Amino acid sequence: MQNELHGVMTAIRGSQMLRLLLIGFLVLLLLIPAAMIGSLVSERSATRQGAVEEVTAKWGKLQIVTGPALIVPYVQRRVELDKKGEKVVREQIHRMTVLPESLSILGEIDTEVRHRGIFSVPVYHLKLEVSGRFAKPDLAEWNVPAADIRWDRAEIGVGISDARAIQERTDLIWNGRTIPFLPGTGAFSLTDTGIHAPLTGGGPPASGFEFKFPLVLNGSVGVYLVPFGRETSVSLRSNWPHPSFQGNWLPAKRAVTDHGFEASWSIPFLGRNYPQAWNDGTSMSETVAASKFGLDLITPVDEYRMAERSTKYAGLFILLTFATIWLIEVLARLRVHPIQYLLVGAAMCLFFLLELALSEHLGFAPAYAVASVAVVGLIASYSLAALHSPRRAGVVGGLVAALYAYLYVLLKNEDYALLIGSVGLFLMLAAVMYLTRRIDWHAAGRSGA
Repeated sequence: MQNELHGVMTAIRGSQMLRLLLIGFLVLLLLIPAAMIGSLVSERSATRQGAVEEVTAKWGKLQIVTGPALIVPYVQRRVELDKKGEKVVREQIHRMTVLPESLSILGEIDTEVRHRGIFSVPVYHLKLEVSGRFAKPDLAEWNVPAADIRWDRAEIGVGISDARAIQERTDLIWNGRTIPFLPGTGAFSLTDTGIHAPLTGGGPPASGFEFKFPLVLNGSVGVYLVPFGRETSVSLRSNWPHPSFQGNWLPAKRAVTDHGFEASWSIPFLGRNYPQAWNDGTSMSETVAASKFGLDLITPVDEYRMAERSTKYAGLFILLTFATIWLIEVLARLRVHPIQYLLVGAAMCLFFLLELALSEHLGFAPAYAVASVAVVGLIASYSLAALHSPRRAGVVGGLVAALYAYLYVLLKNEDYALLIGSVGLFLMLAAVMYLTRRIDWHAAGRSGA
C-alpha cells in the first residue's frame, strides 16, 4: 500500500501538467501583492494631488481670463393697465453686453517650481497687456432710443477665474482717461469672479472707445483666454518648455525649445459661436465658456502615471519569468521548488515598489534604472543557487533584464505601446516555440522534471 502511495506521489510530482497548474496558481497568487502596489500608486498620486491643491490654493489656480466686455444699461418702457384700467408707463433697466471690435493680448508666463514636502508643484507669474477698441454700439437695432441709454452707468468687466491671485493694482486707460478697476464683476454676469471699472461721467461716444490695461496674476496648471474681439490676436511666451495647447483653437504659430516657448493665435469673429452684442435676457455663459483656448503647463514625465502603467505588466512578466525557469527545468532535468518560484515572483513584485519609492526622489528614469539593476542582480544571484549553473542563472537574469528594458521602451512610447507590445509578445512566443520544438512532451511528462 505504501509503495502504491509513494508511486502516486512520485507521478504527481513528475507530472508536467500539474507543475504547470501549480505555476499558474503561483502567478495568480502573486497578482495580489501586485494589485496592492497598484493601489499604493493611486494612494501616492492622491497624496501628490493634495499637495498640488494645497500650493495652488495659496498661490493661484488655473486662470481663465474672460473679457473685457462693455456693459451698457438702458431703460425699457412699456405701457400697462393698472387695476383701474388706466394706462401706466413702467420702466425697467436692462443691460447690453458689447464685445470689442479688436482685442490684442500680449502675455509672458514666468514659471517656477514650489515644493510641498517631497512633491514639486510648477506655478507661474502671468503678465498680460490687454488693448483694443470698442465700436460705437448701435442700439437702434434693439429699438432703444439714444435718450434711454445710461452711458454714465456703463462698466467694463473682466472675468478672472481666480481673482484672489491678482498681484498688482490695475488701472484701465479708457480713451485717455485713467480709471481704477474695482473688485468683483459688477454688472458683468458671465463669470462669478473678476474685476470691473465703472465708466462714470462718460457720455455717448463720437465713434468708439480705445482701451488698454495691464493684468498681473499668479496661477498654476494652465492659462486660458476667451476670443471676445471681432478680431482677436494673442501672443504668449514662457520659460516653460513643455506646453500642451488646448481649447477650441490651436496656435497659428508656435516655437517650442528646451528654454521655453512662444505661441500666437489669430481668431476671427466667424470662428465664434456668439454675437458681438446681446442683452441680459440672453444666456451666453456656457457658450462663452466653451470658446476658451490656451495651454496647460504639463510635466513631461509623470512618475505616478508611469508607475501605474508599469504595474499592469506585472502578471505578464512574472508569467514569462516562471515559464523560462520551467523550461530550464524540463530541458536540464532539474527540479525547482514552488517556494523558489514564489521568492523569484516576490522579487519581481518588489521591483514595482522600488520604482515607485525611488521615483519620488530621483525621477522616473534613474529610479527605473536602479530598481531594474537591483532586482535583476537579486534574481540572477538567487537563480545561480537554485539552478546550479552560471549559464542558466544568466539566462534567467538576462530575460528579466530584457523584460525591464522592453517595458521601459513601452512606457516611453505610449503612442506605439500597442504595436510594440504585440510585436514583443509575438517574438517571445516564437522564441518559446523554437526552443521547445524538439522536446518530446509525452516523454517529459512520463519521466518528470
